[in-house]
Amino acid sequence: MKSKLIFFFIAIILGFTTNAQTKVGTIDSEYVLSKMPQLKTVQERLKNYGAKLDSIRVNKIKEHDASVNTYNKNIKTLTEDAKKKEFSKIQELKQDIVKFRQNAVKMMQIRKDEFLRPLYKKIAETTAFVAKEKGYSQILTTTGNEFAYLDEKHDITKLVLAKLGIKE
Repeated sequence: MKSKLIFFFIAIILGFTTNAQTKVGTIDSEYVLSKMPQLKTVQERLKNYGAKLDSIRVNKIKEHDASVNTYNKNIKTLTEDAKKKEFSKIQELKQDIVKFRQNAVKMMQIRKDEFLRPLYKKIAETTAFVAKEKGYSQILTTTGNEFAYLDEKHDITKLVLAKLGIKE
């Protein structure tokens, strides 16, 4: 009986200690990102990279169109073997354009991730600093998550913005 009573009191003390140590806050990291001045540089770099990819795509289309025009212009004078080679070349150029378009989307996403990584790292480091400073044991991001209820007093978004020196 005595051991059960001691176990009960230990469980209560541990329960209070655990509850006292847990403080959960939230942050809207996408909102913080949207307010960072460095985002404009990232957007400009992405725009330039997209223009470069588009220029390459346009050149590939021009090369394809030139081959089609040459083929159509010379079709009557070409031998059957030459026609097959030219037609095959046109098909390869067409496939190259399709493949390039697919890869360009992936390349843009990779480049976007690469450019945004330092900004997200800065947000994460600042969030960790503010969380430690304010005694939070956990910070949840509100971006992409649906919460039934969030108490605004535990949202550290504005604290992180202030720590980053960003005014709303």
